[in-house]
Amino acid sequence: MLLLFVLLSTALSPRTEAGEIIGGHEAKPHSRPYMAYLQYFHEESYKRARCGGFLIQKNVVMTAAHCNGSMINVTLGAHNILQKEESQQVIPVGKAIPHPNYDKKYYSNDIMLLKLKSNAKITKDVKPLKLPQSRNKLRPGEMCSAAGWGKMWPNGMFAEKLQEVELEVQADKECESTFKRYYKPDTQLCVGDPKTENATFKGDSGGPLVCKNVAQGIVSYGWGNGSSPRVYTRISSFMPWIKDTLRKM
Repeated sequence: MLLLFVLLSTALSPRTEAGEIIGGHEAKPHSRPYMAYLQYFHEESYKRARCGGFLIQKNVVMTAAHCNGSMINVTLGAHNILQKEESQQVIPVGKAIPHPNYDKKYYSNDIMLLKLKSNAKITKDVKPLKLPQSRNKLRPGEMCSAAGWGKMWPNGMFAEKLQEVELEVQADKECESTFKRYYKPDTQLCVGDPKTENATFKGDSGGPLVCKNVAQGIVSYGWGNGSSPRVYTRISSFMPWIKDTLRKM
């Protein structure tokens, strides 16, 4: 278990700049208008870091709690994050609200809401993504997708253009055997066929797992070699907290 902890807290840690897409391909420009690119200052490493996220209403972005930091800036409407595209909207975060029970040791309750300092302008390139119903359940074998500007191979560079990948939902037992007591089936999803190379990785953390045009998961953690399966926060389990927090914003 110590080895697993070391791998999760160093090689996989969002502290080293969260996840990337492995085995995927470039997305059609602006085909995922909900995607958000996050840049922030990581106060423990004293470095700028990146994450993914997604717009859920005009002034709120959802991401992983481990993507928290100071001076968070959100870029919406982007395809190539190294270019100043006319579609892009860069908005600073006014308030970050991680789940009160987030545990950075075990990556449990890895979910956070970001209230933007100003409303995003809803356009064809910037639109919110639907959230699931509280009782919504995914079944093993269902196909979903994820996207991000993370690395495209374990030792590679971060992507400039948005990448996407198709992923298969796995039975909980796959992650229970892989991650042992770190995996919590009530609040997490096990995603990614271990027989394929398809996976999210460093730099993709906080991005959505999209199933039938609904955000069902949030990229959270996995092994440092980029293998599948990987663990995603199960959004449906947090709908009461999400609704309550949004009402209070």
